[in-house]
Amino acid sequence: MIGYVTLGTNDLAKNAPFYDAIAKAMGVGRMMEFDSFIAWGDMNGAPGVALTQPFDGKAATVGNGTMVALQVDGPEMVKTIYDTAMANGGSDEGEPGPRGDDGFYAGYFRDPDGNKLNVFCMTQASG
Repeated sequence: MIGYVTLGTNDLAKNAPFYDAIAKAMGVGRMMEFDSFIAWGDMNGAPGVALTQPFDGKAATVGNGTMVALQVDGPEMVKTIYDTAMANGGSDEGEPGPRGDDGFYAGYFRDPDGNKLNVFCMTQASG
């Protein structure tokens, strides 16, 4: 079971507001905070997302093929989170909409550091 996902940053203070805004739109806030690490979510809830300066002191880089998927309750919330990301320095990787024919509805974006995320919901039962 995943507890949280960590993404690297080269400027925690500059990029934390991006995640503050998304977390607020999802109804959560910061659950852990240190000088070089912040985690957002609910300690007793779904897995969270963390942003950290790399422990080894080297520059943070974006993982090719790495993406964090944030699950929400419906298409309206997908749009809300996507729009929040765009309004807070994110960049578009695919506007909200249906993907395929299995009820998967998602929007894709990158944070200010270039880490790729998506926000998604299921609009019909699978199977």
